[in-house]
Parts: sequence; structure tokens; C-alpha cells
Amino acid sequence: MKKYILFDNDGVLVHTEPLYFKANIITLKEHFNLSLEFDEYMKIMSEGTTVWQKAIDRGFLEKDIIYAREKRNEYYQEFLRSENILIHGVKDILKELSKNYKMGIVTTSRRVDFEIIHKNLGLVDFMDFVLCEEDYEFAKPHPQPYLKGLEILGANKNEAIVVEDSKRGLTSAYKAGIECVIVKNEFTITQDFSQATYFIDSLKELQAILN
Repeated sequence: MKKYILFDNDGVLVHTEPLYFKANIITLKEHFNLSLEFDEYMKIMSEGTTVWQKAIDRGFLEKDIIYAREKRNEYYQEFLRSENILIHGVKDILKELSKNYKMGIVTTSRRVDFEIIHKNLGLVDFMDFVLCEEDYEFAKPHPQPYLKGLEILGANKNEAIVVEDSKRGLTSAYKAGIECVIVKNEFTITQDFSQATYFIDSLKELQAILN
């Protein structure tokens, strides 16, 4: 019986992934005159590597990449503040789930971005904890983020379930030995989810799986 739910953030609770992709496209073009194709970006996200490798391979200096990364982050934050990122119905679903389960968010987002995203959404109110990029040494697809989530909850892997939308997050959960639900996301739909235990079209279907 499941007692704990560990949620990814981007693409599961909020619609932010296209905005991050757009920020990377703009920055690579402006600073290095490099393109970033969708399939290429999906591969980078799945493997947990970096969009800056293209600039590194072409001999750009570290200081230039550091500056570009800062500009990318600024663009992303501008988009987060101006775009509608809330996925319809998520707040009500979390409210109901919180009555029967302890829940946490395990994300690769930076804390500063996470706080911008959730400033006025009220989703964190239903969570027992949040883990961001700064809270662990190794990011997804390494299992450490979800293992740390289990540790915080005092849970064993069989008592928990992970909700993800990306191959990188699925790999992290799989390596941690935790069953994973993949929620459909048009942005990541082409990725390999063969290691997932369940597939759902929306979070509305999560309760049926848990039952």
C-alpha cells in the first residue's frame, strides 16, 4: 500500500518546460549563433547533460558560457513571471490527495526559479517538503534526489510512488527502486518510458492507480 507520493515539478505540476526550452534557444542564438533543435534538446534532457556542450565544443571560453547561462536564467524567469504556467485542476487534485498521503516535490529546478514558479499558486501548501537542485549532490537521472526524498519521509521504497513526465526523472526513480507513474506531457512524449510502471493522461487518474 502506498503512503507517500513524490512529485516532479516541471511538466507534472506546472507547465514550464517549453519556457525553459525557449530561453535556451534564444540564449544560444544570441551569444554563440548556435541553433538548438527539439530532438537535440530532448536528448540532452534525457541524459542529464548540458546545452552548453555545443558552445564548449566550438571553443567558446568558460567566462562566455557563464555569462550566457546567467542571461538564459534571466529570460526563463521573465517567462515564468509573464506566462500562465498552472496546469488546470492540479490544485484540487493535490488537495484531495493530501488527505490520505504525505507528499513532496523533488525537482531539478533551482530554488530561486522554484520560488518564482510557486509564489502565488498555493501548490506547495499540500507538500511535506520540497527538494531543489541545491539540496542534493547529484541531480536526476542519478537516484540520489528520490532516495533523499524517501529519507526525509522515513519511508521505504515500496511505500512510495513517483510521478514524473521525463526520461531523466523516470531513470532517477527506477534506479532508486521506486515505482514511477508517467503523466502525459506533449513536450516529452517522444522519450523512452519503458521503465515506467504506470502511464496516465493527467493527474486526475492518479487516485485510481493508488486505489
